[in-house]
Amino acid sequence: MVAEEVLTRSAAPSAPAPKVIDKRVAALKRFAISITVFNIVGRLWLGFETSWASLCVALLTAYTAELFFEFVDAKASGRRPRYEGGLRSFVIFLLPGHIGAVAISMLLYPGGELWPFVFAVTVASAGKYLFQAPVNGKLRHVLNPSNLGISATLLVFPWVGVGLPYQFTETTSGIVDWIIPLALFASGIMLNSKLTGKMPLVLSWLGFFALQAVLRGLDPTVSLVGALAPMTGLAFLLFTTYMITDPGSTPVRPLNQVAFGAACAACYAGFMLLHIAYGIFYSVVVVCAIRGGYLWFRHWRGIRTQRAQASVPEAGQQLSAPTGTAVPAMTLSE
Repeated sequence: MVAEEVLTRSAAPSAPAPKVIDKRVAALKRFAISITVFNIVGRLWLGFETSWASLCVALLTAYTAELFFEFVDAKASGRRPRYEGGLRSFVIFLLPGHIGAVAISMLLYPGGELWPFVFAVTVASAGKYLFQAPVNGKLRHVLNPSNLGISATLLVFPWVGVGLPYQFTETTSGIVDWIIPLALFASGIMLNSKLTGKMPLVLSWLGFFALQAVLRGLDPTVSLVGALAPMTGLAFLLFTTYMITDPGSTPVRPLNQVAFGAACAACYAGFMLLHIAYGIFYSVVVVCAIRGGYLWFRHWRGIRTQRAQASVPEAGQQLSAPTGTAVPAMTLSE
């Protein structure tokens, strides 16, 4: 015992364990900071059409809705609310709602009305609890929250529109008109390549969006330049790098991400062929819903397979126990 104590005391102290970075939290922080700064700069200098009141109302609604729905769901599930555990846990819990609210206040344009922002943000928050599917043994939300809120508002209230694309660089000119989009796009690319791992989705969405534009351009009545034009706007770049890549409602595997991006582009083309406006938002809702249905189908199929495998040996034991004779294979398979 003495020798062991001497060896233990004389041993060199072990090196501290490397600090593990939670990429999800890091991505949320970067998203929240970048979109908040962009909204402040946009309302001060760039020419955003929506008011400061819309931003404040959206944020207050998001904080209230997130806390309320989490409290109700935690009580119903008999678990501890995720916002408990100190100030850090509280802030991290509110970050997704903060990001969604800021995005909605920037992209929706209901004129001078404020209540559409309340509606959109509430739908976005509620959707995370109402529309879930099993992913790796846990229930996860499957619909992109901010995209769902915007889509629901545009669908239910047709008089509400989206922020005009020129608002992002309305007061700038010259080389600044190029610097702002390129800087935001580069920031989004770095964020998705280093933290979210959604670059396959980004590249797939861009590639297949261009492909569907070219295919639609083969129609003499469709302008190829007009079909490709949305890709040149800052709104499209923001959608590509900050909205469609929502980590909670998109696949993780690269091949599945490619399929997700291709499906969104194909769905968008379908809406364009049907002359339905705002198809870029509706396409994400449709593809996310299909993915959620598939996740549930795969979950139920796995349960049925496990039950079938568990019942086969039990049936064999019951049949062979009375006589000890071999049971025909056909009897077991039935």
